[in-house]
Amino acid sequence: MYLAVRSDKPVAEVYIVGNDDQIVTQQVWEANRTLARDLPGVIDDLVSGNYEQLAGVIAFRGPGSFTGLRIGITVANAIAYAQHIPAVGAMGDDWLANGLRRLRHGDDDRIILPEYGAAPHITPAKK
Repeated sequence: MYLAVRSDKPVAEVYIVGNDDQIVTQQVWEANRTLARDLPGVIDDLVSGNYEQLAGVIAFRGPGSFTGLRIGITVANAIAYAQHIPAVGAMGDDWLANGLRRLRHGDDDRIILPEYGAAPHITPAKK
């Protein structure tokens, strides 16, 4: 089974995909500013705490929200690292299919890096 995470917009998406490339279960929700708080719990619920069943992780790498991409990709990287499984990033409308294809071909980005699409707009500190 594979874990796939998309967090580039206010609506977050998490998928568990079977070995036959069919979505086994998914959670799509309006995350907005609660993504960092809710994402690990959503993933834990979807895998029922049994991370050993995962064979790889896919993360949507952009372009998109600076903070959203950072959160989703960081969680995906952490799970892949902790479980010693491959992690790949994918872009475009068919990101999930591309990510599955890359995992099946033995690709491993080791660390997924975001593609923001432009320079991030970071608000400077007020003090």
